[in-house]
Formats: sequence, structure tokens, C-alpha cells
Amino acid sequence: MGSVDQRRRAMGTDADRLTQVREGFARSKFHRTFLGAHLERVAPGEVDVSLQVETRHLNLAGTLHGGLIATLADTATGLALRTTLDAGTTSLTSSLSVTFLRPGHPGKVTAMGRVVKRGTRFGYAEADVEDGEGRLLARTAATFTVMPEPPLDGPFAGPLPADPGDQ
Repeated sequence: MGSVDQRRRAMGTDADRLTQVREGFARSKFHRTFLGAHLERVAPGEVDVSLQVETRHLNLAGTLHGGLIATLADTATGLALRTTLDAGTTSLTSSLSVTFLRPGHPGKVTAMGRVVKRGTRFGYAEADVEDGEGRLLARTAATFTVMPEPPLDGPFAGPLPADPGDQ
């Protein structure tokens, strides 16, 4: 499948988009291996992503690093938006605002992303980040640029470069 038109025909239904999100997350070494994140729930316009917070995720104050909270929220909102996109389009985060409400500690943390508005060129989504007890750690707002996917035969086509850690 080399053209955008072929991709449009290949992933036309909600079920196809949900499957694409699940499969893409499963292949993501950044999310699964580096972060240790888990895809908890995928529905049209909604995605929950969790992380089992370990000592390696703590900042110098001994609490969950704010950058990880932001990363989980960006992932949840971005994937939630992705479930709503038309075939042949993709999105990039253009802004992410995080309001930290309480410190996070070791244990499960979940970012629950939901699409508020999706247009043909712009998207807006929000996420709540909660600990395992359901306490709100942060609330986020994200905006996205929606655009055509690059062609599969363009400069970014093909597999990603080999990861030296895989050898």
C-alpha cells in the first residue's frame, strides 16, 4: 500500500482505527519498553494509558516526575484523537498544558484522554491523570494539528533505523 488513497480504503471503519491504535501502541518501543506504559482502554474518542510507577520514575523530591505525567497525558489525548481521524490523515501535538494538582507516588497511574473537538485541521482533547486510588494528579488540555499522512513512498517511508539495543 503506497498511496494515501489505498490507506483510506484500508482503514475506513471505527473498528479499523481502534485496531490501528492498539497495534501501533503494541509496536512502540518508546511507550512499551522505555516508559513501561500500558494501553488500558480504546474507544472512539477515548483512550486510557497507564503506568506502574517505580522508583526510576521519581524526581529528586521522591514523587512522580511531571514529565512522565505530561507524557502519559500527551499519549492518551493523541491516541484518543487518532481514533477519530479520517483515513489518510494524522496529527501532531501543537500544545500541551498540564496543571499539576497533587504529587504522584509509586503505584498505578492512569491518563484518561478524551476528544472534545475534532475538525479537519485542528483537534482539542483533555486528559485527567489519576493514581490507583482515583485521586486526580493532573488535568491536561492538548491541541493538535490534523494533516494528511505523508506518502508511504516519501522520505520517511520504510522501517525505522535499527535500535542498537536490539543487537
